[in-house]
Amino acid sequence: MASRLVQIGVFGAPHGVRGELRVKSFTADPQALAGYRPLTDEAGARRFEVASARLLKDDMLVVRLKDFGDRDAAAALTGVGLFVPREALPPAEDEDEFYYADLVGLRAETVDGARLGEVVAVTNFGADDLLEIRLDRGRRTIYLPFTKAVAPLVDIAGGRVVVQPPEGALDEPTPEGR
Repeated sequence: MASRLVQIGVFGAPHGVRGELRVKSFTADPQALAGYRPLTDEAGARRFEVASARLLKDDMLVVRLKDFGDRDAAAALTGVGLFVPREALPPAEDEDEFYYADLVGLRAETVDGARLGEVVAVTNFGADDLLEIRLDRGRRTIYLPFTKAVAPLVDIAGGRVVVQPPEGALDEPTPEGR
């Protein structure tokens, strides 16, 4: 089975004229991003090695990559995500801590044990995190808020997420709602 890649950052605009560029880090400690190996793009086709990194502000770093020495090369990477194999990430420190990537593929079931489907993604469109669940019946997906009220149990070891969908969340879409 191929290793699952987890996004830990994204390249931003070039910084200066010597090939440095900004990187928005998604790691708990932004500077830890520089220590992960291998860093790749989403397809795993291109590898990046950080030669140096410094904190610019909050979760934004300025990095210099090996083999990227000018502003044009840096500019070509703007918007490219930085990924690492899931195995490269440290283990969760306690049972209530997990990586969102670990939720993908878990079965979703209701609090009474009925199987709903499978978690296919955890997304955020700007407000809160959402679980995207592909329903077993109908082969459509739904989004549920990823909160303790709606997802009271995440059981990584048991391969499941227990959910209590809000009223109407499982209703079939109407022709007007499509």
